[in-house]
Amino acid sequence: MKPKVLAIIPARGGSKGVPRKNIKVLAGKPLIAWTIEEAKKSKYITRTILSSDNEEIIQIAKEYGCDVPFVRPTELAQDDTPGITAVLHALEQCEGYEYVVLLQPTSPFRTVEDIDNCIEYTINQQAKFCVSVTEAEQSPYWMYTIENGKMKPIIEQDKLATRRQDLPNVYVLNGAIYVARVEDIIEKKTFLTEETTSFIMSNDNSLDIDTVLDFEISEYLIGKS
Repeated sequence: MKPKVLAIIPARGGSKGVPRKNIKVLAGKPLIAWTIEEAKKSKYITRTILSSDNEEIIQIAKEYGCDVPFVRPTELAQDDTPGITAVLHALEQCEGYEYVVLLQPTSPFRTVEDIDNCIEYTINQQAKFCVSVTEAEQSPYWMYTIENGKMKPIIEQDKLATRRQDLPNVYVLNGAIYVARVEDIIEKKTFLTEETTSFIMSNDNSLDIDTVLDFEISEYLIGKS
């Protein structure tokens, strides 16, 4: 029998970089709608809910078929509120699930295949935590700090690689998918632990919208597809 999976879409009202970012229109529909629609296609997600403090976001999410069982308290939706706080609050309101999936609305190119493959991988591996990553475009092996005008490598190496092909593959969090067993996320209060496994996503599906330029790039990419 398939485990019960709760998907949480966090979308607070405040956004300094891009005003009203979560409901800003991208290619004809609000940004948050891209995530809601893919989550609703999932064969593993039992229930998809919104966690928001903002009435406008709540109404738009409902229009696209997202469940909104509560309004997030204002004190849990501040600029300095840790992201995990919204997850733990939602789990207190919605009990009875074995796995939780966090789907941030700023990843419009994340597909239902990405979501389901990540959940399936987590379950099959009996992992406590799993996060989506993508191959880094900039290698930390070629990164430096500058001290007194001198270059100092972030990663010490016996011999500096001069070709990218000679560098190890490195990965970065893309912010698209976070999965955890509910009992473990409640205990650890973080998705990132020594036991966290990784789910690799393509760079094409990993764009995370944080700026106006990101929106413009996304519009262009969707127009090309």
